[in-house]
Amino acid sequence: MVEFDEIIKTRRSIREYGDREVSEEDIMKILKAGMQAPGSRLGAEPWEFVVIRNREALAKIGEIKPRVTNAPVAIVLVANIERAFYKTVWQQDMGAAAENMLLEAVNLGLGGLWNGVAPEEERMAKIGEIIGIDDISDMKPYCVITIGYPAEGWENKFMDKFDESRIHYEKY
Repeated sequence: MVEFDEIIKTRRSIREYGDREVSEEDIMKILKAGMQAPGSRLGAEPWEFVVIRNREALAKIGEIKPRVTNAPVAIVLVANIERAFYKTVWQQDMGAAAENMLLEAVNLGLGGLWNGVAPEEERMAKIGEIIGIDDISDMKPYCVITIGYPAEGWENKFMDKFDESRIHYEKY
C-alpha cells in the first residue's frame, strides 16, 4: 500500500492498460471505497455500480467513450435519483464516490480513468441502454471508470499542479 499523501500526489489518468486482469478482490475494494464517500445525507447516497468485464459490452461503451474499449474492467457509476436526498445535486455525491474509487485503485497498484457521461442526456441514455436502463429519469449514468494495470509507459507519478496564485483569503 502507498502512503495516503502519495496516493493523492501520484494519481493520474491512465489511458492504456496491460493485459493483466484485475482481481475480484481488488474490484470489491474499489467498490467499497466508492461507498465510503461522503454523501448529502447518511443513508440517502444515490450511487449504484455496474461492473463490466465483458469485451463486447466494453466495446459498445467504447463507441461512446473510446478509452473504455481496451480496459480490463469498467465500472459505470449510476445515480439512483429516488434514493438521493437532494434530487438536484446528486452529481456531487457521485463525484465524491468516483474520486474515492480512483484513489483506491492507486492504493492497490492499479490505474484508472474517469470517463465523463453526465450531464449530456444523449450520452447518458446510450450508456444506460447498454447497461440495461431504459429510462434515465430516475437512474442516471454518471461516469465510467476504467480500471487496470497501467501499460508500459503509463504510470501514476507526481505532477506538481500547485499554484499559489489560485488561493484567496476572505474574498476573491
